[in-house]
Amino acid sequence: MRLIISGGGTGGHIYPALAIIEDLMKQEPDSKVLYVGSKRGLEGSIVEKLGIDFVSLEIQGFKRSLSLENFKTVSLFLKSVKQSKKIIRDFKPDVVIGTGGYVSGAVVYAAARAKVPTIIHEQNSVVGLANKFLSHFVDKIGIGFKEAADQFPKQKVEFVGNPRAQQVANMKSTFKWSEIGLKDDVPTVLIFGGSQGAPKINNAVIAAIPQFNQRNYQVAFVTGKGRYDGVVQGLNKINVNDNVKVLPYIDNMPNVLPQVHLIVGRSGATSIAEITALGIPAVLIPSPYVTADHQTKNTMSLVNNHAAVMIKEDELNSDSLIRAIDSLMTDEEKRASMAASSKQMGVTDSADRILTIARSLMN
Repeated sequence: MRLIISGGGTGGHIYPALAIIEDLMKQEPDSKVLYVGSKRGLEGSIVEKLGIDFVSLEIQGFKRSLSLENFKTVSLFLKSVKQSKKIIRDFKPDVVIGTGGYVSGAVVYAAARAKVPTIIHEQNSVVGLANKFLSHFVDKIGIGFKEAADQFPKQKVEFVGNPRAQQVANMKSTFKWSEIGLKDDVPTVLIFGGSQGAPKINNAVIAAIPQFNQRNYQVAFVTGKGRYDGVVQGLNKINVNDNVKVLPYIDNMPNVLPQVHLIVGRSGATSIAEITALGIPAVLIPSPYVTADHQTKNTMSLVNNHAAVMIKEDELNSDSLIRAIDSLMTDEEKRASMAASSKQMGVTDSADRILTIARSLMN
């Protein structure tokens, strides 16, 4: 297969694309893949390190308020479409897949206009602007949440889950808690507000440390690289017992997750894909700062299936955090039930499903 894939800006768009590429190369090692990303996004540094051919386009998103910058956005989009047409002519893909972000809008639109088979993947329960635009032109649409189905043309939609889930489910964990100074035989809570950290979550955890010190379970608290020094300063006058470990970041999260008994954190699409693939009980604190409050809608998908509990950020403090964690860490049966519900929601062949759709469009 000759595949052009495009997704950019954030890990939520990049990692599903990488999971599709990984699965394709396992199935068809002779395949040729070209990743088209944005110059401003994270994808360049991530993709090129993996030895995947990469081309970047200069593109930016629309401002939601009236702004002269939007004229530049339109100009960059049209320029990127023109560049994408040339990339497509030169590479001659069998199929083009977009996993979100503004760069995928230009690439997939150009492919659709060139009559190349096209697929987009929507990770969230609320559809992003690029995918909403592309839905009118593409051949097929894969969704990660069933709640997204009625936001697209019905005849094009297939529920496929999130490709990141397949990647995580197939990984063999070699991690031990003793590597970071905790015990391997004690139930463990992982608190993680994302790679950049979440100040409200970090502050609630700092205030809760004296209570965590007294618990029979242990806590791995990941602050985010840029927040670590501030958290350490906040803990300056607080004793931290051996059952609590404060870390700036965990590099290989999929290797750690199978050893987690309860996860506390945000509810981005990638996080939820990983959680449900492994069946991890969760306390989710959706970010209120994302488009259309989509993390709350992502969270409610799990809550309604008894796979997670939610704390709204404006209700988050040390007491509500401890209450939610204790209710699960002191009740093994409840955790097991939640884990089973989570696992039932997980889709562990998502990349396979997308590649099957791709092959059907090629025939």
